[in-house]
Amino acid sequence: MDEEYDVIVLGTGLKECILSGLLSVDGLKVLHMDRNDYYGGESSSLMLNQLWKRFKGDENPPETLGSSKEYNVDMIPKFMMANGILVRALVHTNVTKYLNFKAVDGSFVYNKGKIYKVPATDVEALKSSIMGLFEKRRARKFFIYVQDFEENDPKSHEGLDLTKIPAKELICKYGLEDDTIEFIGHALALYTSDNYLEQPAIDFVKRIRLYAESLARFESGSPYIYPMYGLGELPQAFARLSAVYGGTYMLNKPQCKVEFDDSGKVIGVTSDGETAKCKKVVCDPSYVPDKVKKVGKVARAICIMSHPIPDTNDCHSAQVIIPQKQLNRKSDMYLFCCSYSHNVAPQGKFISFVTTEAETDDPESELKPGVDLLGPVDEIFYETYDRFEPTNDGDSDSCFVSTSYDATTHFETTMIDVLAMYTKITGKELDLSVDLSAASAGGSAE
Repeated sequence: MDEEYDVIVLGTGLKECILSGLLSVDGLKVLHMDRNDYYGGESSSLMLNQLWKRFKGDENPPETLGSSKEYNVDMIPKFMMANGILVRALVHTNVTKYLNFKAVDGSFVYNKGKIYKVPATDVEALKSSIMGLFEKRRARKFFIYVQDFEENDPKSHEGLDLTKIPAKELICKYGLEDDTIEFIGHALALYTSDNYLEQPAIDFVKRIRLYAESLARFESGSPYIYPMYGLGELPQAFARLSAVYGGTYMLNKPQCKVEFDDSGKVIGVTSDGETAKCKKVVCDPSYVPDKVKKVGKVARAICIMSHPIPDTNDCHSAQVIIPQKQLNRKSDMYLFCCSYSHNVAPQGKFISFVTTEAETDDPESELKPGVDLLGPVDEIFYETYDRFEPTNDGDSDSCFVSTSYDATTHFETTMIDVLAMYTKITGKELDLSVDLSAASAGGSAE
């Protein structure tokens, strides 16, 4: 370990692996280490016996749940928007050749006690039962405006400067009801709060377009895709990529300690008494506890079931978003379901997560509205974990720390952090104009 590296990455979580891959492709010399003897860090993927050990303390799950090896339970389950930033980054790094994706069957939203498919286009708006007759027409007009909007074609703007007017002004123009605004903002544009209503409408419109374009891409019931065998495949795919570009991966490296010089700048990382020199360090919050602060907590329930989520048209993979106001909460709740059709569980078994930003210290009662929507469960585990954000300035100490994973069940917020970190580390924007056809996804079980 006496070589000098451009960047040392600590932790093999999803964010660290994506950054490691992007930096390797840029031609930087990267050393990637993890204190654990497995990939993934907080975002690892567990077999059933590992899940049992984590929550029950032993490795003997009941035989009725099927073979332990057939489970790939992602601890941070997130679907990928088919045309979203993560898929573009995967294509950019050519990691897609190591992965098989499959379309996710359904995207739903909860409204007044019922689950509805999220309508994302003018045609779907007219068919949807989430809105009354007159509201459908108003929503259809709004969706047509969004579909026809071209940033470089002023004619399509209908006299509105979306870089200046707030989203709520655009919405007012179409007279949409509060319930409609709620599902468009939270289940289509995927905002986690209502702050977007005061922000320039351009981002709002772009997010809805991304959803609609992703939905059209694989013609499935959702805009999302997910790797066969789950997200545990991602870190390993990036490890292979890194090796192709001369990067080095080392697992099971205990006590990785970031070393700083007298001026507080990173000079290397010490493990097992050896120090590898480097110019920059990228890591998750657990490697530098003195450079992060706690900003929140995620509560989650992990469920093993023998059926899909009720009222989701028997979808074998689905996301249901429960907007915060539906439960009188400050944060949305998310339901994630995946199954044997994505090879994450044995035949006939489904894995569901219910996640939210914790607002109490009682995850069981806090998550109950989401868990109740799942119907009967074979097993259920409850857990909370703290969320951290960096307090340091990477520019001054060359130590770049990722934020912890939030409660969302899609990758959009995760990738905003990755892109911001990439720009801080390299001083340039990541070019994500790629040919998306390199990431294909089967519509049914391969």
